[in-house]
Amino acid sequence: MELYSIIKKVRVWSVALIAVVFVISACTEADQEEVVVEPELHSPVTVTEPVARDFAEISNSGVLRMITHYSSNTYFLNQGIEVGFEYELVREFARENDLALEVVIVGADENPFDLLNSGAGDVIAANYTITPERREIVSFTRPYNLVDQMLVFSSQISPYPETLEELSGSDIPISVRRNSSYFVTLTNLIEEKNYDINIELISDALDTEATLVQVSEGNLLATVADDNMFDAANRYMDGLFPGPVISEKDTIAWAIRNNSPDLEARMNRFLYKHFRFTEDRDRPRRSTFLNVLRRKYFEESRQIAEYYNPEWQYQTIGIISPYDDMVQAIADSMGLDWLMLTAMIAQESSFNPNSKSWAGAVGLMQVIPRFVETEYEKLYDPVTNIKEGSRIIKEHLRHYSYMDSTNQWAMALATYNVGLGHMADARRLAIDANRNPNEWENVADALLKLMQRRYYQDARYGFARGIEPVQYVKEIMNRYRTYEAIIALAENQQRTGVTNLIGTDINRRP
Repeated sequence: MELYSIIKKVRVWSVALIAVVFVISACTEADQEEVVVEPELHSPVTVTEPVARDFAEISNSGVLRMITHYSSNTYFLNQGIEVGFEYELVREFARENDLALEVVIVGADENPFDLLNSGAGDVIAANYTITPERREIVSFTRPYNLVDQMLVFSSQISPYPETLEELSGSDIPISVRRNSSYFVTLTNLIEEKNYDINIELISDALDTEATLVQVSEGNLLATVADDNMFDAANRYMDGLFPGPVISEKDTIAWAIRNNSPDLEARMNRFLYKHFRFTEDRDRPRRSTFLNVLRRKYFEESRQIAEYYNPEWQYQTIGIISPYDDMVQAIADSMGLDWLMLTAMIAQESSFNPNSKSWAGAVGLMQVIPRFVETEYEKLYDPVTNIKEGSRIIKEHLRHYSYMDSTNQWAMALATYNVGLGHMADARRLAIDANRNPNEWENVADALLKLMQRRYYQDARYGFARGIEPVQYVKEIMNRYRTYEAIIALAENQQRTGVTNLIGTDINRRP
């Protein structure tokens, strides 16, 4: 089929609550016009050359950066705790390789492949299908899942097509992203099978789950989704109807830069332990760990609904954690960054107000009773504990007030974890090494030295388990950046009216 014939079947529409790829000026619901768009059907999805950052560089940094979307099958916050199928799978790889994991949320105007190749992240873990177009710009690991692509219809369509033959010529717009594997599948059906299918291009900012929300709410009439994502969404969204399968046994894998052979090899060895094909390639063998994750996020009848409740976003217990309103009020009263306090709480107690450490620290911010005047029992009260923890971190910030903001927060966080005495020892070691004691990286190196006898034997405060404050600062800073991205995503969704997990009016199944 000629290219022009395919182009005629691709339309970009102005849809209520949807940020479309092209803005059609002066176009209302009553007088939507068909616009002939001439996209390159196989255009590259990135123009960024890959940076040189293989496993050695990642290992030296101590951090693996995972690029993903905020959704119930990749990564999301469950009352402040980080969860998600992709998150837990990548986290296990990071753990086995002694790496901290930083989550990079794809913003509304960002391209995940550009984020990958620019070095903002190291792996895209977002339920991505391996396609020839994507292989031109990135490498893929061995697969860890097989999925079928299927049509999904809104309840507004009745009766809905049950076969591709019934869909062909029906004029029902199938809404997909230009840079998705679904677009490639649909155009192949048009080009190779001569089906008459209307493709409606929507913004790349809408991931599969966000698009399913729009179909559920009736803002879109139909889309394409992987069967596992449909099954998960169908457990907590109403108004979704399954259509015919349009592509079978597509392979899902992680995307990495094409100049990272060592990282690819290590990831392939990891994934081989958890997913591999039998001789006939029809029945993959999965590890117990992977089967648990599949049941947890895709197969259990109520698991996703229990983990993911879109209705509490913005309404009752906050975007990040159940304590958002409380933390924001206290932070505002003290002139502190509420997201940083929230990241500290996640690190200290995982949002458990009854938490108590082996050293006797208690509550959300793990306040040590002997260092405060508040009665012991009252420290388990969330408001009291957050106030005391905030007061302590503010004192540490004041101690380093002559530094720039990044170093000031890093020093204050490390002091909160290890104490002023060990921090003073570390800064003196930095000076002895002719390094700037006001730069966190230099102090971090010195803290690690305080674990060695030849350094701590002459230190005023002796041995320090320096790896703990170094990891503490790194993980809080990583989490803080992730929280910032989630807040930005939420604000963008409120501004545009487009919702996915961070929405309030989802058509939720009771």
